[in-house]
Amino acid sequence: MAAIGRNPNAGPSPSPDGDDSAYAAMLARAEALIPTLTARAARTEELQRLPPETERDLHESGLFRMLQPKRVGGSEFDYVALVDCSERLARGDASVAWNLANLSSHHWMLGMFDQRAQDLVWNENPDTLIASSFIFPAGRARKVDGGYVLSGHWPFSSGVDSSQWNMLASVVASDDEADGIEYRIFLLRKSDYKIVDRWNATGLRGTGSNDVQVDDAFVAEPMTVAVSALDGGPTPGSAVNPNALYTLPVFSLFPYVLSGVALGNAQACLDDYVDLARDRTSTVNRAKIGDLQSTQIKIAEASAKIDAARLIMRSTCIEAMAGARAGRVPDIPAKTRARRDGAFSVNLCTEAVSLLFAASGARALYMSGVLQRQFRDAHAINSHLAFNFDAAGTDYGRVALGLPSENLTL
Repeated sequence: MAAIGRNPNAGPSPSPDGDDSAYAAMLARAEALIPTLTARAARTEELQRLPPETERDLHESGLFRMLQPKRVGGSEFDYVALVDCSERLARGDASVAWNLANLSSHHWMLGMFDQRAQDLVWNENPDTLIASSFIFPAGRARKVDGGYVLSGHWPFSSGVDSSQWNMLASVVASDDEADGIEYRIFLLRKSDYKIVDRWNATGLRGTGSNDVQVDDAFVAEPMTVAVSALDGGPTPGSAVNPNALYTLPVFSLFPYVLSGVALGNAQACLDDYVDLARDRTSTVNRAKIGDLQSTQIKIAEASAKIDAARLIMRSTCIEAMAGARAGRVPDIPAKTRARRDGAFSVNLCTEAVSLLFAASGARALYMSGVLQRQFRDAHAINSHLAFNFDAAGTDYGRVALGLPSENLTL
């Protein structure tokens, strides 16, 4: 059935050439995968990673390369593509959508690195996949001639088994306290880190979000980028990738890499609930569930939350691109607002799923149904730090009150 609710697509074309048909074709390819992903969802959970056939489908669809520069064969769509494409895939399987959003966003970030890093990766294989873990305290790096020596143990590196490279965040140590703390991202080959297989989670089971261990790996200077270079405006990669896409502030928009996964998962939950409520009868008095006012109200409330979340996510991404095209770099109040809204919108999706789960009664408990997976995935998504409203809300409130932001990545 058609999705309940609306899907606003206002704003300029997400295609760099202003070609709406190219973007529509990409969304259609994502939509076409929904039944396949739904049918494979149990196998994906069992494997606890992307099945090879799903990985192949995502490559063939071009979805992994939605934000990759056109100069190396990517689509170079606007940032909102992450929300739109992951929303569609999440209607079939949130784990697949989570990996798609993560891995495709790293092509976007690599486009901001020094050209030498881009060429090394993409000249070897423009389809290569890059995993990440942006938990800065998990790593420790020290400056040496020509680069850095990096060590650490990072959790939650989604899609790492499918990837040939990894972006790992670290604090750079300094003997001089006056230098302060530097946050930096390091790009490593698979041969330079060890995958620690420990992913056995309640939700997002198919993401393969294993740990990564690095022991004194040398990382050349061009294979690194300072977080301060990614806070909006021209980046080291802008010389070869002049599109405003590669001047967006990475970490203030970080929630929107993954927020579309929560959106699509919630939309699928709502659509499934409505389908069942149309024909289902109560086991107590044989009344039609759809005739109950309580059912109708819950559908209205859940759909309102999902529609509001969609509007927040898409408008934030579209406005960010418009600002970047105009050469504007958002200030700290704007950045903390983006983080606040990213967390708030995903919380709305989680509330919608929880509402529908509770309204579904005992049938929601069966492992053979999709609702229990949608519920588990919704809460797994919400557990990501980017969607912790207490953290995002506190930082926004501090800045609104004239206090400094405590988010060092902004």
